[in-house]
Amino acid sequence: MLKKILIFCLSLMMTFFVFGCKEKIKPGNTKEADVKKIHTRVEVAETGHYPLMYEAVGSINAGTTSLISGKVFGTVKKIYVHEGTIVKKGDLLAEIDNRQATARLENAMAGLAGAKKALAAAKASRNAAATGANFAFTTFKRYKKLLKEKSVSPQEFDNIKTKYHQAKAALSGAVAMIQAARSRINQAKAGVASARIHKKDTLVMAPYSGSITKKIIDVGDLASPGAPLFSLETHGKFQVAFSVPEMHIDKVYLNQQLTITIPSMDNISVKGVVVRIDPAADPLSRSFNVKLDLSETQKFRSGVFARIALPVGSTDMILIPKTAVIHHGQLTGIYLVDKTKTAHFRLIRTGRIIKNKIEVISGIHPGDHYVVHPPVNMENNVIVEAAS
Repeated sequence: MLKKILIFCLSLMMTFFVFGCKEKIKPGNTKEADVKKIHTRVEVAETGHYPLMYEAVGSINAGTTSLISGKVFGTVKKIYVHEGTIVKKGDLLAEIDNRQATARLENAMAGLAGAKKALAAAKASRNAAATGANFAFTTFKRYKKLLKEKSVSPQEFDNIKTKYHQAKAALSGAVAMIQAARSRINQAKAGVASARIHKKDTLVMAPYSGSITKKIIDVGDLASPGAPLFSLETHGKFQVAFSVPEMHIDKVYLNQQLTITIPSMDNISVKGVVVRIDPAADPLSRSFNVKLDLSETQKFRSGVFARIALPVGSTDMILIPKTAVIHHGQLTGIYLVDKTKTAHFRLIRTGRIIKNKIEVISGIHPGDHYVVHPPVNMENNVIVEAAS
């Protein structure tokens, strides 16, 4: 029995061995992993000679900004404008109570009328004095002739002579009264003119065309000479006011054209011309105040922040497009492409930004190839096929 079992097991093993040998294993080839490739633009880093710029900061202001003040004491009766109102030269802005000014004008006109009456009276007196003086002179000449003929006594002649001198003095006095009356009329006219101006000053007018940027008073407030009522600025013409440190002031000159960038207006760049340079520096900041005139074609707003690029020299630097720079947290780098067209991430240190390019201080050398527009999924060791 045992012998039969052993024969059966051997037969079974031989069967498996025969069938197993019929399936031969063919020699296999291990496939290499596909290498990732990308097509993108590649450029060569170069050292260039570029202008060295100092970036000043400033504010845009209207070419002319004025504080409109009152000229008389009085209660503000009416206000005709508010912030943003566009006005023309001579437009009425506010009205101050004019009752005192009206009373003053009426008194001045009454004084003028009185002075004119006094002049008329003085002229009448002068005419009467002239008539008396002519009669006295005629009598004096007649008595003088009679005295020579001894037809009158010396005493009678002296009496007529005295009356003649009295008439002459009266005429001179009448003429002086006319001159005094005319002086009083001139004074009264000046008083009337002053009163009229005083009354006119109760109407606050726009000195030039522009827009109201600030209303400082309200109806019922007490206006006084010199106290500001409104802020008014011109339209169209704007300026940029900024400061330049003393170390760069020799690079600024009148009529110099500079580039101004306005961040709040999508970083638009406009040109400005230097129109004013303060002759003395601020002793605290050691800087000079400078003003630029801007083009009138732009719609600016007062108080807007601006950056001013001032050329202060030139230097050699490597500039690359900002699109080539990648930021991974606190790390900044680019993808360099070696001779085998393999990309490697390289850390760099950047500097100044000039338009759409950025300065590379370290991490790249002239002649290095770099990826200009690395894809979002860019990785190390990918093969870069340069695209035109």
